[in-house]
Amino acid sequence: MDLTKDYPRSVRDKFAGIVQLGRATDKGRAKLAGTIGEYHYNCPMDKAVFEFLGIDHEAYLAKIGSGDDAVVEAYAREFTSKKTQAELDEWSENFLNYAPEPGSDGEKYFLELRGQVAPDRTDVVTWADLLDLDEKRPVPQRVAA
Repeated sequence: MDLTKDYPRSVRDKFAGIVQLGRATDKGRAKLAGTIGEYHYNCPMDKAVFEFLGIDHEAYLAKIGSGDDAVVEAYAREFTSKKTQAELDEWSENFLNYAPEPGSDGEKYFLELRGQVAPDRTDVVTWADLLDLDEKRPVPQRVAA
């Protein structure tokens, strides 16, 4: 995976039954290849999914280096299988709807990025939508908050 030429999977793409994990996998694969570019493996979004599942990011990175997506997904399922489908779905939904706290430094950063990526898209208020826009994925127009 060369993230200097391509994008990782969308935050929304499920891997082993949960969002964000496929994206973290792509970033890990690129890190190991030395082609991660501007991306970061084990960023706060990766940390969130690793923490929820109880995955050690170093062990996960080692697993990424040992095989293809089928091998990595089988490993990840050892952790997702400890959660109910309802827990996975709820976590995924909350993760996809996560927005920065109003008035926070995080919101200032988010608004700055949104202004660079799509200044006309004031309807975009979640990190998942902003990342998809930044990576040229379609994001449905919503009623602005």
